[in-house]
Amino acid sequence: MDPEPHGLHQCDAAVSLAFTILGKRWNGMIIDALGGGPTTFTGLSRTVTGISDAVLADRLSELAEALLVTRTVDPGPPVAVTYALTTAGERLLPVLQQLGDWASANLAATRDA
Repeated sequence: MDPEPHGLHQCDAAVSLAFTILGKRWNGMIIDALGGGPTTFTGLSRTVTGISDAVLADRLSELAEALLVTRTVDPGPPVAVTYALTTAGERLLPVLQQLGDWASANLAATRDA
């Protein structure tokens, strides 16, 4: 007897872990925005439109904790904080590009309906 009815199977633990981070609203867009190079909080706020400053700060902290983003403080004056992708974060950029390509090819019809 098939222990997985209808071909269902448990999600891979690594996929589950990835979506714990990438499944949160805004995280993918922040990573994508940082793909253009290091930037400031204000730069990210302008690029990732629609996100509140509080949520942006929260998501940047989470991404830094996940070792996908670095936060560098230049004591100035004036004090400047710069955010950049780590090597692990940069490795996500092709994945996000593929996901965007897939969405354009497969979800456009649902968006236009």
